Amino acid sequence: MGKPSFIFLRNSDSTNGNRCAGFCPRGYVSVAEAVSSTDVEDNVYGADEVQELLPEMRKEEEKEEHFRRRRLHANPGIGSRKHRVLRRRQVKIEAEAWELATKEYKELLKDMCEHKLAPNLPYMKSLFLGWFEPFTDAIGKEQELIGTGKSRQGYAPYFDLLPADKMSVIAMHQLAALVMTGGEHGCARVVTAACMIGDAIEQEIRIHNILEKTRKKKEKTYDSKNGVEGESPAVMKEQENPRKKVTDLIKKQKLPAVRKIVKGKEDSKPWNADARAKVGSRLIELLLQTAYIQPPCDQLADSPSEPRPAFVHTFRTVSYENKKGAKKYGVIQCDPLVLKGLEKTSFGYFCLMPGAVFNFHANYDKGAHLFLPSYVMRIHGVKQQREAVKRAPRKQLQPVFEALDTLGNTRWRVNKRVLSVVDRIWSNGGCLADLVDHSDVPLPEKPETGKLRGVKKENRERHAQRCDIELKLAVARKMKDEEGFYYPHNIDFRGRAYPMHPYLNHLGSDLCRGILEFAEGRPLGKSGLRWLKIHIANLFAGGVDKLSCEGRIAFTENHLDDIFDSADKPLDGKRWWLHAEDPFQFLAVCINLTEALRSSSPETYISHIPVHQDGSCNGLQHYAALGRDKLGAAAVNLVAGEKPADVYSGIAAR
Repeated sequence: MGKPSFIFLRNSDSTNGNRCAGFCPRGYVSVAEAVSSTDVEDNVYGADEVQELLPEMRKEEEKEEHFRRRRLHANPGIGSRKHRVLRRRQVKIEAEAWELATKEYKELLKDMCEHKLAPNLPYMKSLFLGWFEPFTDAIGKEQELIGTGKSRQGYAPYFDLLPADKMSVIAMHQLAALVMTGGEHGCARVVTAACMIGDAIEQEIRIHNILEKTRKKKEKTYDSKNGVEGESPAVMKEQENPRKKVTDLIKKQKLPAVRKIVKGKEDSKPWNADARAKVGSRLIELLLQTAYIQPPCDQLADSPSEPRPAFVHTFRTVSYENKKGAKKYGVIQCDPLVLKGLEKTSFGYFCLMPGAVFNFHANYDKGAHLFLPSYVMRIHGVKQQREAVKRAPRKQLQPVFEALDTLGNTRWRVNKRVLSVVDRIWSNGGCLADLVDHSDVPLPEKPETGKLRGVKKENRERHAQRCDIELKLAVARKMKDEEGFYYPHNIDFRGRAYPMHPYLNHLGSDLCRGILEFAEGRPLGKSGLRWLKIHIANLFAGGVDKLSCEGRIAFTENHLDDIFDSADKPLDGKRWWLHAEDPFQFLAVCINLTEALRSSSPETYISHIPVHQDGSCNGLQHYAALGRDKLGAAAVNLVAGEKPADVYSGIAAR
């Protein structure tokens, strides 16, 4: 059977209502201390330094070959040729999202210009298309003014590293996604939005630079006389005398640059949090200046309504219980028409997807992904934590890398049958199997203040849940035809490991766990078949999960007809599976058990179902083990028992 899975930025008050006065990034962005590190150039002169660096170059080549072999070994059953194909697909997964979106907007604009007609688009895409050109032009003008004026010094070094059209797409979609999922219902905190956009821009710049470098390396010309491929004159000129280039740099005492050439590296220093926030806030300011919407025509009005800003910068005040005073923070508020359109829109652009191939953690900031930043620890912009991890010896971090690699080297795939059931329920309005209803709760006509507040709160929660489900399903639909994919992991400051992909993963909700299964199946065997039956009872819960193992097996065998009906007709039959506490995982196991029992040999049936197992009150388990406490161990299932023990029930019964 398959393996068990075990920011406050200072905002000055606006003097112009909700408009952007006081929104200058220079005025309020101060997120974290700037990280400054200057390379100390060694006082080195002489071409002999090249020879000294050659052993280092060989070490780098050997290290790369070592990791190449490890990657192949970590992807069993995949030959080197298929591994190269999958790595190319991984490059595409990491690099394609914003590239595809930018290309789509350009093609739509071209189509509009050629046919003098707006294409038939969904409401939000037509809005984005209307904002794309003026926003891109504004970014382009800002890039031309880089270096002029002190107000631009904070973001000038970073603002022209990416094409303006791609920056506009990233900023629009990131802000819209944050409005959808940020928990402020139609608003996004300025601080959070600025940092989120800046981080996305930094990641895309890294990908853009690497792809440009790769493209230049692949420039080739075809020698028709000799009938062989050769490198282009530009590439040949660049590579014909690297020793001369290295020697010149040594004479200029540029040894760090020499090392980069010898190692073949172009590592860009990560941005600090202040830089990310300033880039993001300037992009938000430009979007606020260029994004407008046209309200619907009022038949009773004398003249057509004027366009109004799609987003405004305003302030919110939050007060704390048992504390005097209140705290004011800046937010980006979107127009109600925009919010209504966003609620009916699903976004298909993700910059972080599960991996097509498995990659080892090579350093504290490298590995797991090919291009995207992959930090071994989630630091959330805390400089001290980043420096501590950066200074830690490789030998000390190696066990952490190996543990994360073990967790990440499990291949998953989408359970298409369960996904099809989820899609049917969701397309019919949800409200089944713990899926949220597509509709809001109607507001009462003359409500009491408290009742109205409660209904609005529930509708905000429903909106957030709908957005969350849309994101999960979008990822599942995108990955459903993949043979398998991987979830790279990293840790938080406590040492807890989590998948880097935030939406659909095996540690998520019942929906996520039900949709995912192991890509590599195993024959059930006698023990696996027994555990599949126990797993059904565990997922049904309702007290059944507290029975002994034999009692849970008996429960499953007594409900085989219901299990078969759930597997064959999940939405058209008796729908018994909807009574389970974890319905989608339960449905997946019903389908798997049905197929196994109907096969000619259930014990040799290849199963892909993960049997999730959890500890009983892990903290008390550690205390009982450390103290050799037999009574405590029995209460938290550290020792064998006839049926599961519940420490809370045991204490309540005393």
